[in-house]
Amino acid sequence: MLQSTAHYGIHFGLPLLVALVFYKKYWLKAYGIMILGMLIDLDHLMANPIFDPNRCSINFHPLHTYYAMVIYLLLLIPKKTRLLGLGLVIHIIADMADCGLM
Repeated sequence: MLQSTAHYGIHFGLPLLVALVFYKKYWLKAYGIMILGMLIDLDHLMANPIFDPNRCSINFHPLHTYYAMVIYLLLLIPKKTRLLGLGLVIHIIADMADCGLM
């Protein structure tokens, strides 16, 4: 229960906090773009079973690999892709915390 609360709190709460603090004028748009980072969970559809609460997503699913994480970090550099990059990096942080990697 606590693990799920922390996991989804990071997934949804941290982007909201970042949007409210750093993107005040257009926080809702910023929050929406960062939430799009959740789409990388579509790679779970390729796993069998699709959902396993005991499985660590990091380096198991294709969009959760260390190679993909490098791309997500690079997305933080250009201003045009920064919000999407933030959403993806926050997503990975949530998954790493879930796996006990943080």
